[in-house]
Amino acid sequence: MELLYGPIRDYAWGSRAAIARLQGRCVPSPGPEAEWWLGAHPGAPAEVARDGGRVSLADLLAAEPGRWLGAAVVDRFGPRLPFLLKVLAAEAPLSLQAHPDAEQARAGYAADAGRPAGQRNYVDPYHKPELLVALSPFEALCGFRDPKVSAEALAAFGVPALEPVVAALAAGPDGLRTAVHTLLTWPAGERADLVATVLAAGAGGPDADLARELAAGYPGDPGVLVALLLNHVRLAPGEAIWMPAGNLHAYLRGCGVEIMAASDNVLRGGLTPKRVDVDELLRVLRFEVLDDPLVVAREAGPGVVTWPVPVPDFVLHRVAVTAGVTPVRLTVAGPRVVLCATGEVTVDDGTGPVTLRSGQAAVGPAAGGPVVLTGDGEAYVATVGVG
Repeated sequence: MELLYGPIRDYAWGSRAAIARLQGRCVPSPGPEAEWWLGAHPGAPAEVARDGGRVSLADLLAAEPGRWLGAAVVDRFGPRLPFLLKVLAAEAPLSLQAHPDAEQARAGYAADAGRPAGQRNYVDPYHKPELLVALSPFEALCGFRDPKVSAEALAAFGVPALEPVVAALAAGPDGLRTAVHTLLTWPAGERADLVATVLAAGAGGPDADLARELAAGYPGDPGVLVALLLNHVRLAPGEAIWMPAGNLHAYLRGCGVEIMAASDNVLRGGLTPKRVDVDELLRVLRFEVLDDPLVVAREAGPGVVTWPVPVPDFVLHRVAVTAGVTPVRLTVAGPRVVLCATGEVTVDDGTGPVTLRSGQAAVGPAAGGPVVLTGDGEAYVATVGVG
């Protein structure tokens, strides 16, 4: 194993405390720290120490794909690390967004090839399903809730202009597309008045506080109302949510470990100053009820839990080790990235041990053996689901 040095992305919605605290740095940080990337994504690849300096993990994989990735991963995904591990730290809401499935991503990327960069929806030909495990109390909007519940919530505002949306939602899942389309295509000159009217009328509504919070950051954005059609989820540390392709979602606040297929394809639906392509978003969205976005952890051995996901791009394990107790031995089939979340953990896969403190990470090649963890702390181990 080797120490892995990941870049921190400074998006405006990021926290000035969570990642700095995890890494034992001064709080608050000089600016927002939104995501700590631990992978080989070309947008911000992590680095490994070499010859007194550092080299991109992406370059190492490209130079020795057989050693780093293994034949099974190269055969399935090509010579690329198919997952990206992150620590995400939100102090303000992220945009409403959805991600394409694999077929949509390939077709969309090909269709975008001749367009100017500012008009492209797809930056790569890959899908982007996501799993997030909370490190702190975490709030998110995840997938469509029962549209009849949403109809009742919007009706409670008592705003006549919303009656067509309420009627569409009251018809059940078949009306979701109509409701979302109506809100996202609301005449631009009337949006601010609509949102302001809803906020003024909604003092006693069940979703009034959420609407006010979102509108404070994005006044006049129809995404404020689209957000009220989604499940409002609150996670305790250790709980997880799964966001498959086509599900509209937005993270609101909190810190978590996130693992996803290595893609940057995002189709936005509001709560953002960035481009929103309503037609393409509606084409990608799954207009179906997501009854329960939570994923229940499954014990995978003494001190080890995992979260089952229906894609082969990644697998995430959480490993708890205690000083003086038998080491935890984890068999993984491909490249592996290890993040220490608490305490101090020593990791060895036969290529050399590395001791990690909270907020440090390591990477190992597919050519390594089982990952053996000792020490006193908690670590997340990311790998692939094929091998």
